Amino acid sequence: MMDGIEERAGAAVSPETLSSEVQEARLAWLALTLTPGMGPTRCGRAVRRLGAAGRLFHASLTELEGVGMPAESAQFCFDGRARAAAVEEAARVQEQQASFLTPEDAAYPDRLLEIYDPPSVLWVRGNAALLSRAGIAVVGTRQPTPYGSGMAEMLSRDLARRGMVIMSGMARGVDSCAHKGALEAGGATVAVWGTGIDVIYPKENKRLAEQIVAQGGAIVSEFPLGTFPAPQNFPIRNRTLSGMSVGVLVVEGGEYSGTRITARCALDQGRDVYAVPGNATNKNAWGPNTLIKQGAKLTATWEDVWEDLPSQVRMELEAAAEAQAGRNESSVEGSASLFNDHQTSPPMSEHERLVMQELRQDETLQLDELIERLELKMVSGEIFTALFELELSGRVKQMPGKQYVRCF
Repeated sequence: MMDGIEERAGAAVSPETLSSEVQEARLAWLALTLTPGMGPTRCGRAVRRLGAAGRLFHASLTELEGVGMPAESAQFCFDGRARAAAVEEAARVQEQQASFLTPEDAAYPDRLLEIYDPPSVLWVRGNAALLSRAGIAVVGTRQPTPYGSGMAEMLSRDLARRGMVIMSGMARGVDSCAHKGALEAGGATVAVWGTGIDVIYPKENKRLAEQIVAQGGAIVSEFPLGTFPAPQNFPIRNRTLSGMSVGVLVVEGGEYSGTRITARCALDQGRDVYAVPGNATNKNAWGPNTLIKQGAKLTATWEDVWEDLPSQVRMELEAAAEAQAGRNESSVEGSASLFNDHQTSPPMSEHERLVMQELRQDETLQLDELIERLELKMVSGEIFTALFELELSGRVKQMPGKQYVRCF
């Protein structure tokens, strides 16, 4: 049997026949993924033992059980239900104006193939080419402090400006801040979901999801269309998120959190781990501070990530940043300018400078208290004007309840 498979695989075929075989193989991967009892590891092992994914639809029940498929799974494939499910899913993907990738597709990210159990299928909405570009996974708590939100947004913005793809899970908190930072910079961002790509979670991030796709980003999942946000899906999602990245940046996270799972996955996969140090009295600082103790790179600015990247990755990122500069008329000219500490900002007025002196990155300040502190130097109208200008220049961010925090 193996001789026959090798002969078929090595035989010369016309482009039309090859195209048909490729389509059949893609459908087979999809069918295996949709088969009950078949996870990524079993799917990969079955294809290897069959010799070619397309043989799934022609194998006998005995052959299917012989490649390690559970009896129920083998029967599901043998009686045609797996193929029917795959055809239906492929049609639904097309209706959603989305796509799917299998490990045999050129667009499937090479980094993901390096991990122990790469997803057997990736569902993608948006620009699938981003999955293969150098990116960093930014992860953290769903309830960040103003400092954590600001650092996630600032670091993501600065790294995105330099061509790095910002990857995260689009959850509340740090994840959302990371995506927003990348979008603000006009950079690329990828959201890795624990649901189907047609099931937005959390629902309040619908607009964010639309922005990601509209600005050339991508939404990716290893779960079929219609998959609801089951708790067990998110640890599975985390290993995909870390697997696609060149490193994982942890901003804030508690002792028992998904952030810790993602960091552990990154270490198991041989990925670099970066961590933003936090206030030792804050429970959300436990995760990054512990990781730093264990050898993670202490990260305060984008340079801390940049200097640790392999030279080949830096070259790719610089090329991407230069290409982005050529497309964006508002970008500063020349690649050297793209790597300044911060994007050029207008000079501050004296009133803006006084307001900035009162604000901090790690703690919010309520408007009434700010006015009270500055009452001997400025009237309230001047403070309002200064805050407005500082927000426009990206130096200050307004939080709920008329609370203000410095961005850098």
